[in-house]
Amino acid sequence: MSEFFKAISAEKAKQLSPVTLAFVGDAVYSLFVREGEVLSCDAKLIELQKRTSKKVSAVGQSELLKKIESLFTQEEEEIYHRGRNAKKTTRSKSASVSDYNRSTGFEAVLGFLYLCGRLDRITQLLGGDLNEN
Repeated sequence: MSEFFKAISAEKAKQLSPVTLAFVGDAVYSLFVREGEVLSCDAKLIELQKRTSKKVSAVGQSELLKKIESLFTQEEEEIYHRGRNAKKTTRSKSASVSDYNRSTGFEAVLGFLYLCGRLDRITQLLGGDLNEN
């Protein structure tokens, strides 16, 4: 049985496929947004779902990325480009190809940071922008 959380080295994380990093990053971002919504408002489940779905969509992620991508380190920028340019087996039904590719790059960065145990950096990148709306 594996542990709930076990950080790996940046070198090992960089060996993972950018789509795999995005897979983890999608879950990380979704949890971050959901936790933020639950702790910031007393809303019914249907309202929480509406509020979070806008933020975690490819379009929502692409919009957030416009605000924070200038904060990326060189290493994060490299991970972002790998994720954005990766071949994907699926397509978004509700987002442009550009937004979908950008969101995959964004998720790859979050997955990389999470797997490396850099939770403070995730909070630093996401902290201020998530409670807006």
